[in-house]
Amino acid sequence: MDPVMTQIAQAQELASSGDRAGARSAFEKVWEEISAAPDALHVVSLAHYMADVQDDPAQELCWDLRALDAADSLTDARAQEHHASLQVAGFYPSLHLNLAADYRKLGRDAEAVEHLTKAEASVGTLADDGYGRMIRGAIERLRAELIRDH
Repeated sequence: MDPVMTQIAQAQELASSGDRAGARSAFEKVWEEISAAPDALHVVSLAHYMADVQDDPAQELCWDLRALDAADSLTDARAQEHHASLQVAGFYPSLHLNLAADYRKLGRDAEAVEHLTKAEASVGTLADDGYGRMIRGAIERLRAELIRDH
């Protein structure tokens, strides 16, 4: 068992229970611990969840960009050390969707469209399960929002 991934999961449980401040604090602690020797899996996981507990959309964007950068250096072999079913390609639909939503919040719709298009292009890597349907539905909703407002 990977102790860093366990800490990240515990912090995410705080976020899921509505304790955003507690989750943010827990994620910050983990970030301090891993920043000296970052592992791409740890960074992509932590940054992806840390973005979701930010109150400032600009900070949310910064964390989501960190997650994307880390995914670009993550290998399937490393991801599969954590869980045998993981493939890095499956991370991209959600990562690009989150970036599209961040840019949308910041009024930067051209960049939102760019990342939404990347999310749409990569969504075929997801299974037709609850998670895949959730991501596809969120992509469709954001696309409709962007079309409606322009």
